[in-house]
Amino acid sequence: MAGRGRASRAGCALVLLLGVLAGCGGRPAADTAAAEVQRVLDRRAAAVLHRDEAAYRATEEPSGGVAGFRALRAVPLAAWSYRLTDLRRSGERATADAELRYRVEGYDRAPVTVPRTLRLVHDGGGWRVASDTPAKKAGRQLWEQGTVTAVRGAHSLVLGVGQTVGRLRSYAALADRAVPAVSEAWDTDWSGHVVVLVPKSLEGMAGLLGAPASSYRGIAAVTTGEAGGSAKAPADRIIVNPEAYGVLGDLGKQVVLTHETTHVATRAHTTAATPLWLSEGYADWVGYRGSGRTPVQAAPELQRAVLDGRTPAALPADWDFGFTGDAARLARAYEGGWMACRLIADRWGEVRLDDFYRAVGDHGKRTGAVADALRDVLHTTPERFTAQWRTYLRDQLG
Repeated sequence: MAGRGRASRAGCALVLLLGVLAGCGGRPAADTAAAEVQRVLDRRAAAVLHRDEAAYRATEEPSGGVAGFRALRAVPLAAWSYRLTDLRRSGERATADAELRYRVEGYDRAPVTVPRTLRLVHDGGGWRVASDTPAKKAGRQLWEQGTVTAVRGAHSLVLGVGQTVGRLRSYAALADRAVPAVSEAWDTDWSGHVVVLVPKSLEGMAGLLGAPASSYRGIAAVTTGEAGGSAKAPADRIIVNPEAYGVLGDLGKQVVLTHETTHVATRAHTTAATPLWLSEGYADWVGYRGSGRTPVQAAPELQRAVLDGRTPAALPADWDFGFTGDAARLARAYEGGWMACRLIADRWGEVRLDDFYRAVGDHGKRTGAVADALRDVLHTTPERFTAQWRTYLRDQLG
């Protein structure tokens, strides 16, 4: 019995030892493959950064092309790198998840980070990239929609696909007027320049945002990212819907670009504590500032509601700003936020409006943010401010 016990224990030990060896034997192979793929991605990144087409082609599977590489040649890159986050191998094929990080020279304080999915094949000589596409639910990059044309302004970089140089220059001129206008209103340091992306169509805009086109139909432009004063935050991009933007008049185009530029400038102080009526209202306030537009001219939907005896009972809620909702309701939300910021500027002054904006965003959490800022900066309460806003609407729009 004792001998059999020792034999049994020895057998168990052998099984355990084989299990450990098998486990240890499998990991180096996986680690080696991951290390090899990372090296391929490093070479690919260096090729993009140094505009080396031959080196880029050497990382591609033989049937792959270089259209994407050539499409981004006009983009002034300061950095481009991949970080492998996962590798799933099946024989001579593998699927890699990676983070692409890049910076536009002279504009991005920190890398823009986008998730990518790469498919690779092993041809005996090493791993090669068969495809490099956005990860699930991630947006496409502008150069994946066609060859990028770049136009530099005094305060802007405009990158477009399917657009003439002349048209891109007109966007740069608008952005160059928007930046000083925002700096004059917003008395907090910011980068003082913007990157504007102009895709070929509404569908192209939606592709950049990773959303269906229906979500942005009728929306002239949006700002994406979380840039600003934080060195850790990626840069904003103003993304234009050329279809909706194209039907605007000269003033409308300028107001939209100034509005979006305001979002870039205020990003460091725009947090989860900031309600949309304030962030969108402030951006509209800066956009219309100095334009000479009256409330009756700039808030037609809200005026219609006031004249019909439907003066809003409360400031717009975040859900009122949904792009897929009722267009009139969306317009009233923007107009209501603008009128609230206009009220603060008229009654308490522009400096207090900026102070109020920062105080709300710096609160850290939504609950109590507006109430505390109303108390500390404007020395009022939510109830009194709402009543003053409703009176202001009737006075200005009635």
